[in-house]
Amino acid sequence: MLKEFKEFAMKGNLVDIAVAFVMGAAFNKVVTSFTGGIVSPLVGLIFNADFKDLKYTIKEGVANDAGEIVGEVSVLYGDFITNIIDFVIVAFVMFMIIKGINRMKKKEEPAPEAPKGPSQEELLAEIRDLLKK
Repeated sequence: MLKEFKEFAMKGNLVDIAVAFVMGAAFNKVVTSFTGGIVSPLVGLIFNADFKDLKYTIKEGVANDAGEIVGEVSVLYGDFITNIIDFVIVAFVMFMIIKGINRMKKKEEPAPEAPKGPSQEELLAEIRDLLKK
């Protein structure tokens, strides 16, 4: 059972998927940093607010003794929009990578046609004629 698991785990496709997963996680951090550090502040200039802090408050909270607001119910649409922007950036980059990979692949040449030779009937006639001799 251990041998079968080792063979399964060391298959090329599984290792490739693991590497892609790790690279994807690292790429996600880069995109999140780009969105949070560059895109959100620029969009925040338009709204005159920090983009991630945009929210719609349904129920106001009450400040406790420590000065924290408790019981507030809000829809955090700014955070949601930031995550959508992250997704669009990742999807676009993945599209460009796949497009580049497909372009780099050699165009498959059509398989050469089988050499034309005598038909089956011609071969049978030739055999018949040879047997008659």
